[in-house]
Amino acid sequence: MAPSNRVSFVKLPMACALVAVCALRASCQPLMAKPGESQELMSKEKPSVEKEIKLGNAYLSGHGVGKDEKQAAYWFERAAEAGNPWAEQQIGFFYQAGIGVPADESRAVHWYQLAAAGGLVSAKTNLGVAYLWGNGVPMDKRLAVQLFREAANQGDGHAATYLGNLYYLGGVLERDVAVAEHWYMAGARMHDPVAAFGLGTMYSIGDRAHDFAKAAAWLRRSVAGGYVPAIHSLALLLENHPELAGSSHEAMSLFEEASAYGQWRSSEALGIVYRDGVSAPRDPKAAYYYFQLAVLQGADRAKVEPSTRLLSAELGTEQATKLDAAAQEWFEAHHDGVEILLNRAVKGAPPGLAIVTPAEGIHAGQLTTVPPS
Repeated sequence: MAPSNRVSFVKLPMACALVAVCALRASCQPLMAKPGESQELMSKEKPSVEKEIKLGNAYLSGHGVGKDEKQAAYWFERAAEAGNPWAEQQIGFFYQAGIGVPADESRAVHWYQLAAAGGLVSAKTNLGVAYLWGNGVPMDKRLAVQLFREAANQGDGHAATYLGNLYYLGGVLERDVAVAEHWYMAGARMHDPVAAFGLGTMYSIGDRAHDFAKAAAWLRRSVAGGYVPAIHSLALLLENHPELAGSSHEAMSLFEEASAYGQWRSSEALGIVYRDGVSAPRDPKAAYYYFQLAVLQGADRAKVEPSTRLLSAELGTEQATKLDAAAQEWFEAHHDGVEILLNRAVKGAPPGLAIVTPAEGIHAGQLTTVPPS
């Protein structure tokens, strides 16, 4: 498959679900109710702040109780009102993303400010995002950069990644690829999977000297950290450079995984592979199905249509109609595109939780559940 003409790497993100990862890193990691403990916690007249956070996590994940986002928000806000910075950050994210409470950017910023004042470094990153985009506060990009620098220097990898993005893309800051790489390296050392993705992208398609082996290593780290766009980029790199793959099937397996998480580029790539019979036996049915799925997931219909039109003529109207219905049925059951797999990104996160790719103009992703890989 040609490296650039047919499918492409996911480009560097500007600011997506990092806010959510910050928040969930705060609350999910330390305090999870044990099986059966949730009912006991609720029976107490005045649960402690720690128990309130456990209850919030239990309702958020459905761990020991029925999943209930409103109850999760209620218990996190109770803990936040008692002054717990972890809970303040979490309920701030809930208000930002509209989880269990009406979306309210100003209220989200209020809680982030309290969490930052309470010493939670990642809350500074969330405040930086708010000022960068003018979410709940007047836009102030200079203050956003200052907050990112403070948070990064205090050990927050997500803040370092934002700085990497700002230097790599230019606009807010003067474009400087070397400084961008410095901040991505800093973020990667602090285990941020999006920083590893940035480095993998720079080494593979960026405007520095390419090193595909290093690119694969960084993308593997990003995949291991739960960043779903890296799954597609790694698959494409291995498809174009099979000598870097762990097995002859690795690229296809990664494309299939990324497609299942809503990455339309991977669905399109699978359509190309099955259409052309390049690294898998030619399969017009599979090719047509994946092209149609890619369109449902966000691919440009006009670009895909020449392939689907030829495949439809080859398959016949009846078979194409059945495949249309199959793609639509799958998409309706899995319509949320996933950006972060929390069980990989956050140690101790509730099992099966993921962060949805935010809609355009939104900088906090909703939560969803995903089946095991």
